[in-house]
Amino acid sequence: MTVDHILDALPDWLPEQRWFGGKGAPITKVRPLSSRELAAGLTHTVIAVHQEEQVEHYQLLIGHDETGWWDATTDGDLSSRLLELFGSTVDGVEFRALSELDTSLRARPLTVEQSNTSLVFGTEYILKLFRRLIVDPNQELELLTALASVNSQHIATPLGSIHGEVDGQPVTLGLLQGFLADSADGWAMATASVRDLLADPYLHADAAGGDFAGEAERLGQAVAAVHLDLELALGSEPATPDQVNSWIQRMHRRLDAVVTVVPELSEHEPELRAAYDAATDVLEGLTAQRIHGDLHLGQVLRTTGGWSLIDFEGEPAADRPELRESPLRDVAGLLRSFDYAAHHLLIGEPDNDQLRNRALEWARRNRTALCAGYAEVATDPRQHALLLRAFELDKAVYEVGYEHANRPEWLPVPLSSISAILGGEE
Repeated sequence: MTVDHILDALPDWLPEQRWFGGKGAPITKVRPLSSRELAAGLTHTVIAVHQEEQVEHYQLLIGHDETGWWDATTDGDLSSRLLELFGSTVDGVEFRALSELDTSLRARPLTVEQSNTSLVFGTEYILKLFRRLIVDPNQELELLTALASVNSQHIATPLGSIHGEVDGQPVTLGLLQGFLADSADGWAMATASVRDLLADPYLHADAAGGDFAGEAERLGQAVAAVHLDLELALGSEPATPDQVNSWIQRMHRRLDAVVTVVPELSEHEPELRAAYDAATDVLEGLTAQRIHGDLHLGQVLRTTGGWSLIDFEGEPAADRPELRESPLRDVAGLLRSFDYAAHHLLIGEPDNDQLRNRALEWARRNRTALCAGYAEVATDPRQHALLLRAFELDKAVYEVGYEHANRPEWLPVPLSSISAILGGEE
């Protein structure tokens, strides 16, 4: 089968897929770039999707027979064949294996994935298929390889990767890692803690049965350890005024974009810009290095051995992240995530000062614990409070744009956080 057989259906089918990133604009054209048979009934296809003035490249795995076609990642029999291909090259697609694999394991899709698709093989491996394709180098593969080279204890071990070309340029199509079985993601654990607390709002955060502060402290230790591992593997340097200025200018550009579509943000614009600019004043002790780039509670897993970080792709909206950034950006992402975990259960509920105070208390307790844990392993992020605050405000502005476009009912969470941070409440 060639992609020509399904082209007419794709403009309607693509927006229905969770991983498709262009839901906000109509598809004007779908153009096939390559199509190859990986196995009987399994076709790998790369397409160019035109939307207004933007063109994005996506990969599809298509199952097909005489009756029709379907997404092969939902087909356990077909997607299981991918594991058998590691160590070989099929029509220009290279399946690189870093160790011997058990190719008898059956695949099942991981339903929580959004911007990509992940397949779990038994309880041993997980294969992430990158849906939207970006020219190499692939940040996630690069960082995981570096972390594995220094025996980092807080990642899932990389076991292989899939590579190809788009318009003659190299792209990474997939990444195979060890599967962290019997793990729980940080968001689920944190929100369960908040739910326990709000069930009895007369309790304080340290007295609730599901107190999360100990885990938050251990998470801070793990994040600091990964930052030190990245520094060991890929180096670091003192941050220069030009680097810090580039971080601040990116914050201003994001604010420029979001304030034009979310009028509610405009009342905070002058204070936001002042907070960004104030962060340029203190450079002493700041470093620049490789970081995770999109760290939040959904990107960390608690296993029996401790916390692990996953999904090192960087921010979804960024095609090419800056190579050297401040580790404070990762810390700020987690601080924002604690605020979300604390307040999301109050969305749509009548105003209740007691519940709001308990949620705020929970957020403060766990934010403090995270920073304390981080400080036990590396430099205390609170030593650079102005830049940490600026990164957190920048993340909140990003959230405003995201919620406005995707979950308008959640918009009060980042907007109220911006008011609180600017007002010194946090």
